[in-house]
Amino acid sequence: MAKFIVMGNYTAQAFKGFIADPNQDRAAAATALSEAVGGKMESFMITRGQYDFVGVVSGDLGFEATAAVKLAVEASGAIKNFTILEEMDMARAAGMASKAMSMYKPAG
Repeated sequence: MAKFIVMGNYTAQAFKGFIADPNQDRAAAATALSEAVGGKMESFMITRGQYDFVGVVSGDLGFEATAAVKLAVEASGAIKNFTILEEMDMARAAGMASKAMSMYKPAG
């Protein structure tokens, strides 16, 4: 099962929407969007700092599904800087690197 951390920033257009309707549930909107591509929203937070929101999405979905969400939300004009981080298994990567290094001959 894949796990993705997604984060981004709202645009001025989105902030106008928040002011017009301060009680809207962005976690519900993010959950529906995740489910539309086969994911499960584990958590969604509005945050202080570099990003306005952070979510954790899991499921049997590939990177393309998460990229599709990026395309959709950025095309809407409400979100920018949508960033996708993918959880990885460091032990597996290190094992593959060890195997690769055993076959690698450096230049020189």
